[in-house]
Amino acid sequence: MRAAKLANSERLQRVVNFLSDGAWHSTREIVHGAKVCAVNSAIAELRDPINGIEIDGHWRKKYFYYRLAPKQATA
Repeated sequence: MRAAKLANSERLQRVVNFLSDGAWHSTREIVHGAKVCAVNSAIAELRDPINGIEIDGHWRKKYFYYRLAPKQATA
């Protein structure tokens, strides 16, 4: 996979901005809040070494949740 650079991608910037509160957000919340369709792809691109963003993820019941790693959250 070729990851987009965060500096050049409004899509990735929207995801980072949405996650910047440091709270856990479901895939569905990210779809609506950041206006992206392929959340898992955006997360993979952000985690790529070209961007180096640390994002935590886990299953809760039947949904997947993501958040910026605590040291990167701005809120």
